[in-house]
Amino acid sequence: MAVSRPALIALTALAPVSWGTTYAVTTEFLPADRPLFTGLMRALPAGLLLLALARTLPRGAWWGKAAVLGALNIGAFFPLLFLSAYRLPGGMAAVVSSAGPLFVAGLSALLLGQRPTRRTLVTGAVAAFGVSLVVLRAAGALDALGLLAALAATVSMSAGTVLTQRWGRPEGVGPLALTGWQLTAGGLLIAPLAFLVEGAPPALDGRAAGGYLYLALANTAVAYWLWFRGIGRMTATQVTFLGPLSPLTAAVVGWAALGQALTPVQLVGMALALGATVAGQFTGRGGAGTRGVTGTKPRHAPAAGERRGVAAGAARR
Repeated sequence: MAVSRPALIALTALAPVSWGTTYAVTTEFLPADRPLFTGLMRALPAGLLLLALARTLPRGAWWGKAAVLGALNIGAFFPLLFLSAYRLPGGMAAVVSSAGPLFVAGLSALLLGQRPTRRTLVTGAVAAFGVSLVVLRAAGALDALGLLAALAATVSMSAGTVLTQRWGRPEGVGPLALTGWQLTAGGLLIAPLAFLVEGAPPALDGRAAGGYLYLALANTAVAYWLWFRGIGRMTATQVTFLGPLSPLTAAVVGWAALGQALTPVQLVGMALALGATVAGQFTGRGGAGTRGVTGTKPRHAPAAGERRGVAAGAARR
């Protein structure tokens, strides 16, 4: 179905906006200190639901490709990001995550043949700086393991984004099925780690059950479907420039729902990050990967060129 470029960008942007509510839901509704179980409850039920709706399983080489994408985008990304958010001060994990556009630009050059422009690099740096103004607080000593985990999480998601575009989708397979494959594969990877590290699942009351239901449906199933749908119709760099909307949404939710103040410096940071997000939608236009944005059938075959503060949890996609 034909879709205008502004509509496509707005729909894809709903994914990081939804991810920005994760911290508030986690702290207000869910059992404490169960990040891996939370990741499992987000990924696996959502993946199985989408598989049931799509009624399509991978074939041939796509069993391996789905496993790789599921590991990069979900299975490795969730545990690494949770680990970094618990070990790093303030919003440092979110700041590292906000450098995603720069990682994507570099990987796109290597894997898709899309050379990053100076505008892309400057815009990515401005986005990361704006997010840092929003999320950083008085910093304590940086934890080396936490920093490495944050970097690995960002690289993992960036690589998954680029490979999702490079490999496209099998003929006749839509983004719903592709998302279901990745969420299921990622959830299956997290499951043994969650039970090994955290033990048996915690007892859940109605409040927690509602929180997990929201995370699995709106925050994961719908959000990741929109995200991967966007990757199929925009360049990887354009999609990843929507990522800063996640920590910005978390800051707004913290102000509106949790009574957390926003300082003038944070407001300046929001303006910079939002400006960079908008500018990022105009980077590389007309280059590889922009086909299918307006009225063109999305690609199905591989393309040839192709938690301690609010902000810490904001990056928990």
